[in-house]
Parts: sequence; structure tokens; C-alpha cells
Amino acid sequence: MDLQAALLLVLIGFGIGTFGTLIGAGGGFILMPLLLLMYPDMAPDVLTSISLAVVCLNATSGSVAYARKKRIDYRSAAIFAIATLPGAILGAMATSVISRHVFNLILGGLLIVIALFLIARPNRGAYAQGSLKGKCVDRDLTERSGEHHQYRFNIWYGILISFAVGFISSLLGIGGGIIHVPALISVLNFPIHIATATSHFILAIMSLAGTIVHMIQGSFWEGWQTALSIGIGVVIGAQLGAGLSSKVKPKGIMIALAGALLIVGVRLLFT
Repeated sequence: MDLQAALLLVLIGFGIGTFGTLIGAGGGFILMPLLLLMYPDMAPDVLTSISLAVVCLNATSGSVAYARKKRIDYRSAAIFAIATLPGAILGAMATSVISRHVFNLILGGLLIVIALFLIARPNRGAYAQGSLKGKCVDRDLTERSGEHHQYRFNIWYGILISFAVGFISSLLGIGGGIIHVPALISVLNFPIHIATATSHFILAIMSLAGTIVHMIQGSFWEGWQTALSIGIGVVIGAQLGAGLSSKVKPKGIMIALAGALLIVGVRLLFT
């Protein structure tokens, strides 16, 4: 890889790290479509391994920044992270048996669904009423800024959602935060800043598990230089994204993101 190509990947990583951390999604949902367009002949499992490794670096860097702000719900994150691990391992293993065409169709369809969900933008707790039955837990958390949060959710709903997120994210290399954050907010009634930070912490653990599986299988080593170059930019961008999270109103950004995801999703379906 020449210096010019490496610098371009670092810049891409910086942008992905900034935006992915800002909304708590890890950035894999942006990176994976880019990788598919940039490397049309590369196998899905190699691309997925690159994306997951970058998501891991992004989520780890962002989690450090969010930890300083005391926004991470560690008790919930630990439970949900454990729930993602079986799904993450199964998803990473399944990637190697999917053809590039089928992979594009699955990812394209998912991106369109996510885009429509972001456009609809359900409010916090929009789907929580039906889930507040059975084994519910209460959380009480105060940020470093002094802002206090109290919320309640069904722990089993969170575990099931996390398992599904682990599988889908490792299968497609998208990190899972773009699914997890809306679910934490709309289904489990998390405050948005707590959902963003907690999702990032979960992503760090989940993407590490998926990356290790790809390392063992050998697919990661075919694209490690690309992952490293993007990862350098991502680590720096994640710190900026976490710093901007309290200052930027996400509504306009999310609508623009939904439009971009919709375009890329349609493009992948008809590639």
C-alpha cells in the first residue's frame, strides 16, 4: 500500500470515527458499504474482518471518552455485551459461507430498513410500554456534568435484542450500534446520551470477539494493513465525536444519514 492510499484511508477513518462516536453507532454501517464499493473483488469475510477491527478501535477509543463523562451504564452494558458474544461468534463464522452477491442483498436490504427507521425517528420509550412486564430493572445514573437519569426496562428484551445485534453486526461487519442505539432508546427507554455511550462500550467487546474469530479463521490477515490505516484515523476521530456529542443536535445529521443509507442500500441491491 502506497503512502497516498494510506493517508486517504486515515482520513476516511477520521470521518467515520467522528460521526460513528457522535451517534454511538461505531461507524461500521458507513464503513462497510464504502469497503464494498472500494474493493468490489474482495471476499465478504475479508471486508467484514476489516470493518469489525475498525469498529473495535473506534468503540474502544469512544468508550474511554464516554467513561470520563460518566455516561456508560456498566451494569446493563456487561449483561448485554455477554448476550452479544454468542451471536457475534456465530455471525463471524457464517460470513465465510455467504457469496458476495447474497451479502450485498442482505446488507442493502438492512440499510434501507435502518434508513426508514431513522426517518420515522420514534421517540424515547415509543415501544417500551409493552416491554415493561416480567423481569424489569431500574437504573439510576448521574453524569459528570451533574445531569441525573432514572429509567426502567425489561432485562430479557435487552438480552434478546443484544444477541440479535451481535449476530447481524458480525455477519455484515456493521458493528451493530446503528441497530442497538435506536433499540435502547425506543424499546428499552434509555436516555439518548446513556444509550449512545453504553452502546459504544458494548460494541467494543462485541466487535473484539468477532475480530478474534476472523483472526483465527485467517481472513483478517488479508486486509490488516487497510484496517490499521483506517483504524488510526478512527481512534483520533472518536475522541472528537465524543467531545461533540453534547453540543451537536443530531436531528439534521440523522436525516442526512438516513438519505445516504437509503441511496447506498438501493445501490447494493442493484449491484
